[in-house]
Amino acid sequence: MADEKTGQTLRDAENRDRVPDIVIITGMSGSGRTQALHCFEDMGYFCIDNLPPRLVPQLADLVGINSGVGRHLAVTCDLRSQGLFDELTDTIRQLGEHELSCKLLFLDASDEVLMRRYNENRRRHPLAVPGETVEHAIKRERRQLKDARSMADLVIDTSRLRTSALRTRLNTAFSELTEQQLLDVNVFSFGFKHGMPSEADLMIDVRFLPNPFYDPEMRHLTGNDEKVARYVMDNKITRDFMDAWLRLLDVAMPGYVAEGKARLSIAVGCTGGQHRSVAIANATAAHLKAQGYRVNLFHRDLPEAPTAPDQGAPTGEGQ
Repeated sequence: MADEKTGQTLRDAENRDRVPDIVIITGMSGSGRTQALHCFEDMGYFCIDNLPPRLVPQLADLVGINSGVGRHLAVTCDLRSQGLFDELTDTIRQLGEHELSCKLLFLDASDEVLMRRYNENRRRHPLAVPGETVEHAIKRERRQLKDARSMADLVIDTSRLRTSALRTRLNTAFSELTEQQLLDVNVFSFGFKHGMPSEADLMIDVRFLPNPFYDPEMRHLTGNDEKVARYVMDNKITRDFMDAWLRLLDVAMPGYVAEGKARLSIAVGCTGGQHRSVAIANATAAHLKAQGYRVNLFHRDLPEAPTAPDQGAPTGEGQ
């Protein structure tokens, strides 16, 4: 176990050294710069679109990139004029003088693919002058970006890349986290009687499980209490359900990762959101954390749980 922890610590340190402080994104119009910036945003980068290169050092200082907080910066820069390209070379040199690492990412695509994208989107090429064809504007832009492309640390051709594949390439090159860790998983319990959640991607109804509400000793406890958790989990119905439920997650979760999904919400519901759903949500979150996912766990309707023992007979529907 100690060797495993040491190995993970070394891998984390290597990843931190590998990932640059600043990524400057440029490339052909229509090649996916906006989608790339969204990917960096999901990776936790501070992101700015269409920033002149000379402002990058000031922005890095403003948001504390060089303050040791571990944050990274990603900006898109339009380098189609020679003056801006000259600014870029000066900027990279200036960042190096301040001990900030910087990498230039160039996104490209074939002329045919770029023309098709503009035709499908019915958008005007940003470089086109009145009367100029899209094809001519693309060729002119490619000439203007020739030096920037040759200077790039990484060139990605998006001609045949789906957005999920582009995300994978960027995650591999520019994130300290694995793709699995980049999936932000929210697991939460809720009570159907308080309303169904609208934000759930996956929702499971556990109202069929044995209900601690009808035991007076547990009615005013919650699924966070060991007695209630044991009551819910140490039951054959629950054990059979959990076996099937966790196997389903083990199949589904890698698929969400492969599709490049950034966030996933898993809702576990019982009647009142106090007993069964809380215990099952806790077990679900623990399983996913053990699989290496980043999991946020919360219990939506626990504030609605009664705080004082009720001496009368139970009325209405159970929790």
